[in-house]
Amino acid sequence: MGYQILFVEDDNGIAAGLVYAMENEGYVVVHCREIAAALIKMKEQHFDLALIDMQLPDGTGREVANVLRRLGTPVIYLTIVDDEDEIVRSLEGEAADYITKPFRLRELLVRIKRNLPEEKKASKILKIGKVVIDPEAGKVYRGEVSVLLTALEYRLLLIFAENRSVLLTREQLLERIWDISGDFVEDNTLTVYVKRLREKLGDAVHITTVRGIGYRVD
Repeated sequence: MGYQILFVEDDNGIAAGLVYAMENEGYVVVHCREIAAALIKMKEQHFDLALIDMQLPDGTGREVANVLRRLGTPVIYLTIVDDEDEIVRSLEGEAADYITKPFRLRELLVRIKRNLPEEKKASKILKIGKVVIDPEAGKVYRGEVSVLLTALEYRLLLIFAENRSVLLTREQLLERIWDISGDFVEDNTLTVYVKRLREKLGDAVHITTVRGIGYRVD
C-alpha cells in the first residue's frame, strides 16, 4: 500500500480533481470536507502527510494542522489566503509547506513528494518481539495476522519498537503521546493504552512494567 494522505477540502470540484491526481501517483487518499470528520479519521489511522484547506465550514485548517504536528505528520496548506504574514507565520509554525490557489497541479504533486517522510520512502520494516510493523502501509502484524490499532495505540507501539530494551519513564511516554483532540494524555489513560496493547498483541510482545517508573519492551 502507498503513502496515506489526509485531504481536507470543502470544495468538491477541487477535491475530486486532486483525489484523482494523487491516486494516479499511487497515494491512498482519505478526503474530508470538515474538521470534525478529519479528527475522526485521525483517530482511526495514521497519515504520512496532510493537505489541508485553511478555510473550512466548521473552522480553520489550523485546528487540524496543530494536532497533526504533535503526531509528527507534515502538513501542506492549500488556500486562497495569499497574505505574506500569514504564510510566514504558518511556515514558522505548524506547516511544512504553503500553496495558494489557483495552483499548478504538477507543482503541487512535486511538493507533496518532497514533504513525504524519508523513513517511509526507505520502507523501513520494524520488528518487536513477534510483531512486525510496516510503516509504509501503516499496518501491524502478529505473525500473519493483521492487528487493528487506533492511531494512539499505533504511535505507542512505534515508540516501544524504536526504543527496544530501553526503560521509558511514564513522563517520557506522556510527553510523546498526545490525545487526538489536542489534550495531554493523562497518566491513568496511558495505563489503559498499555493494557489494550497487551490485549491485542498477546504474548507476541512482552511489555514489562517497572513499578513506579515506566515500561520496557525487550
